[in-house]
Amino acid sequence: MSSKAITVSQQPLVSVLTPVYNGEHFLSECIESVLAQTYQNWEYIIVNNCSTDRTLAIASEYARKDSRIRIVNNSEFVSAPRNHNLALTMISPVSKYCKFVQADDLIFPTCLAEMVKVAEAHPSVGLVNSYQIRGSRVWCDGLPYPTTVIPGREYCRSFFLAGGAVEGSISGFLLRADLVRRRNPFLNEKYLFNDTELFFSILQDHDLGFVHQVLSLWRIHEKALSSFAQRHDQWEFAVLYFTKVYGPVYLTPEEFRQCWKKSLRRYYRHLGHRLLQLRERGYWEYHRKMMEELGVGFSRLRLSEGVIDEVAGRIFEPIKATGRMLGSIRANRSRMRTTVERRA
Repeated sequence: MSSKAITVSQQPLVSVLTPVYNGEHFLSECIESVLAQTYQNWEYIIVNNCSTDRTLAIASEYARKDSRIRIVNNSEFVSAPRNHNLALTMISPVSKYCKFVQADDLIFPTCLAEMVKVAEAHPSVGLVNSYQIRGSRVWCDGLPYPTTVIPGREYCRSFFLAGGAVEGSISGFLLRADLVRRRNPFLNEKYLFNDTELFFSILQDHDLGFVHQVLSLWRIHEKALSSFAQRHDQWEFAVLYFTKVYGPVYLTPEEFRQCWKKSLRRYYRHLGHRLLQLRERGYWEYHRKMMEELGVGFSRLRLSEGVIDEVAGRIFEPIKATGRMLGSIRANRSRMRTTVERRA
């Protein structure tokens, strides 16, 4: 038996998943990135959501060449979150880890190997994240180097109390398959930010693992779901949603009260900024609907206060910035004067 066969047989099985709808432009790159992995013990499930372009033809061509690739065709079109959940139901019963790779994203050659290494070394880890390239820059704050594991509750508390970041697309992290099997549906199908919600959901009882390497590419383009989220400022609502739903899980009652108050004010100030920009009707319909579903309701009074906050900020921020600059100049002059006097 070859050394390669022995190595592969010892590797835990990873289920790689690509739910896709009309992904012909980037699907080949996505599939090629999975085939290029240095880690070899994987299965690859591509779930075609009734695509009308060449998606199925492209996927079928690769499946004929590699038996580890399996194609599943939906009998009817479903939402993107639903398609992700369908993909999760198809993983092998013996797979130990799950890894989404969106059809317009890709993973770099050592992605699976590095993520599995962290997960295997730390059984308490439920989710492994890493740096991503988003568009043209590196994305995700990550953990302080060289820390690779942090208690999940500590990480989530930092999001609420210190403005920490929970970032990255679902292509950027690895999940333990046993956590996926424990609930159905696994992803919240109501919201597009359900990938970020996994952090708050999973890390209640598990640690976060992190790889200090860029292991995936998060592609930004006009037809991507992330473009819709950006146009509608979905992240601004998402922060409010996370605070309302998960704040009580991670914070004391007083911490939650203060955090909710600040989050609400920040949200409406941002909407006040958008109101001054005369955003389109669909933008406001989206936010009204989201706030109603959250059980909070959309407040015109708070929106008016948000406009006032935004206008006040525009007036006073330049003044504060000027004050900081003058203070820096005075400090530099004082240091220079002290240096000259010492030399004299």
